[in-house]
Amino acid sequence: MASFRPITAEFAVSPQLALDDLAAARAQGFELVINNRPDGEAPDQPDGSVIGAAARAQGLDYVHIPVIGRPTAEQAHDVVEAAHGRRTLAFCRSGTRSAMTWAMGEAASGRMSLEEVTRAAAGAGYDLGPALGRR
Repeated sequence: MASFRPITAEFAVSPQLALDDLAAARAQGFELVINNRPDGEAPDQPDGSVIGAAARAQGLDYVHIPVIGRPTAEQAHDVVEAAHGRRTLAFCRSGTRSAMTWAMGEAASGRMSLEEVTRAAAGAGYDLGPALGRR
């Protein structure tokens, strides 16, 4: 089972989800799953369409916003807009890309400062300071 790591009360990240993780996500009150992993990144990962169908079967909304390398401003915006007002679980290979994409989007939106997003991510075990230009 994947480890869900809360960054805020409304947003958590996880390494790659297995299909049975989606029932656990629903049981923990998540409403939306965001897949930040491009299809075919690793031979053992389920295809996004399979995860999406399984998420919807659990009553979860699903969005696929694949990120390769550093997230773009558009991807960061799309993640925070999709998640806004909903309890959200985002995943990628390790959770770091999802945390970074969320942090960039929140800081750009003005809802949280760069310091606040860095601190929130650190609380979940992700050191985004260097990548966000903070030490």
